[in-house]
Amino acid sequence: MRSEILSVGTELLMGQIANTDAQFLSRELREMGIGVYYHTVVGDNPARLKEQIVTSLERSDLLILTGGLGPTPDDLTKETAAEALGLAMKEDPASRQELLARFEMMGRECTPNNFKQVWFPEGAKILPNPNGTAPGCLLDRDGKIVVILPGPPRELNPMFTDHVKPYLLERAGRIMVSRFIHIYGIGESAIAYRLGDLLDSANPTLATYVGNGDIVLRATASAAAREDAESLLVPMEHKIEKLFGDSILSWDGREMPEVVLDLLKRHGATVACAESCTGGMIASSIVDIPGSSDVFLEGCVTYSNEAKMRRLGVSAKTLELHGAVSEETAREMAEGMRRTSGATYALATTGIAGPGGGTDTKPVGLIYVALATPEGTRVVERRGNRSRTQNRRGAALEALDMLRKELEKRS
Repeated sequence: MRSEILSVGTELLMGQIANTDAQFLSRELREMGIGVYYHTVVGDNPARLKEQIVTSLERSDLLILTGGLGPTPDDLTKETAAEALGLAMKEDPASRQELLARFEMMGRECTPNNFKQVWFPEGAKILPNPNGTAPGCLLDRDGKIVVILPGPPRELNPMFTDHVKPYLLERAGRIMVSRFIHIYGIGESAIAYRLGDLLDSANPTLATYVGNGDIVLRATASAAAREDAESLLVPMEHKIEKLFGDSILSWDGREMPEVVLDLLKRHGATVACAESCTGGMIASSIVDIPGSSDVFLEGCVTYSNEAKMRRLGVSAKTLELHGAVSEETAREMAEGMRRTSGATYALATTGIAGPGGGTDTKPVGLIYVALATPEGTRVVERRGNRSRTQNRRGAALEALDMLRKELEKRS
């Protein structure tokens, strides 16, 4: 199947926003075995848009249009596509009711111009949009498929994944199965180097993405039946496991905090946090996950030396001799938190997040991360002159990864 992507919006032509829609769709189509031959951007001009739709349908089997589905006068993608295809526009009563209900739920008035969002080319399959007010639509006629999607990625991405992708796969008689493998502690370039020719595999395909402090591998196989697609993934999974070992966080899309919480629950263990430079990032990442109250006892941000002494029992002598940013202080912070909280494990961080505050002996990016366990305490030193946010986030992830590896040793 020959496809192309036609993005609509003057803001794209002016460089006001990046065309991440086309990037996302190209990746998805490639994994489905659908070749993308053209990317085109047209401004909010009906004449030029109609001309391009006609040209695109002459050379491609699948045309995906993005953007221009909103309530404003320059949102004319559906109307222009209908004109190019010789179709009338019709209102969809069910979409109208859903739109009214959505505005009522938001406590806002649904002004008349919003109703243009519930008119579609005759015969279109309507694609619901739970993340916005503009549904998309799909036309399959005369051997051509035309898909019209909203522009915002938070609306386009799930609409394509939930509705368009299954439609195209069913039409092609294929099933796709994906694994989302999270890897921590290895950079994307190093991962790509190790993977080598695996990244050129056709079925299953393999791609790398930067995640939330980790790297995500997406392995996708397609076949006529699900079990056949699953079988195709097995040899690649074995190779990935051999290459990355305990750097693999999960095989099912879970990120670091969720992996750690699942391990804590499995072992019937609890955790508490004493944070200085990370300022509550570790605790926040844990309590973001439902069910965290089963394993997370408490967390405190002991930013000042006084707080470290009063709350955690860090000795004044340790602070005087070694300073707040030191292995010794991190160790006493973790041990003090474990002792006073009663948790099985305690994590602690102290460091210089930046951009100021560094010295020749203690530069910006120097952070100590400690883990107190029933058997003893371990401290890791981190160095790196990145941004303040990156230094703090990296330290929080390092702390959770220390706990992850400790728990996996006990599995």
